[in-house]
Amino acid sequence: MKHTIRTLSLSALIGLSAIAMTGCDTASQGGKTYTRGQAQQQMKVHYGVLLSVAAVTIEPEKTGGGAAVGAVTGGIAGSMLGSGDGSTLAAMGGALLGGAAGSKAEQNMRTVAGHELEVELDDGRILVIVQEADDVFLKGDRVRVVVDSKGVSRVRQ
Repeated sequence: MKHTIRTLSLSALIGLSAIAMTGCDTASQGGKTYTRGQAQQQMKVHYGVLLSVAAVTIEPEKTGGGAAVGAVTGGIAGSMLGSGDGSTLAAMGGALLGGAAGSKAEQNMRTVAGHELEVELDDGRILVIVQEADDVFLKGDRVRVVVDSKGVSRVRQ
């Protein structure tokens, strides 16, 4: 009976950790996604031609959330093993391993494919903008660069 309760507790803990990790996700950084604050705001538009398109990887800012959730989950799971000093050591080991695994899981969940887009504007200026790969771009495409009041830019077809 005691073993069944530990197994159920561990299963519930892992499930809750998975739910908590999905909360680490951030807003899209694609050309078609706007924040609530950007809606109904006047933006500048510049027209130009794509000089180059390169595939890139956009890595997330480290928040520490994944490591924290992993450490707590690993520590609790480890504490359920053994008894006495063995349980304490297992909890410490579980916390260390869980923290490392949680940090890696957070990074993997939030890393996305992107484009580095080099645009020559009609006025001769050249810009490079990196954004999520949420559209298909080809060298030579006629595009528009949309710039909000804070200078956040996106390339659109």
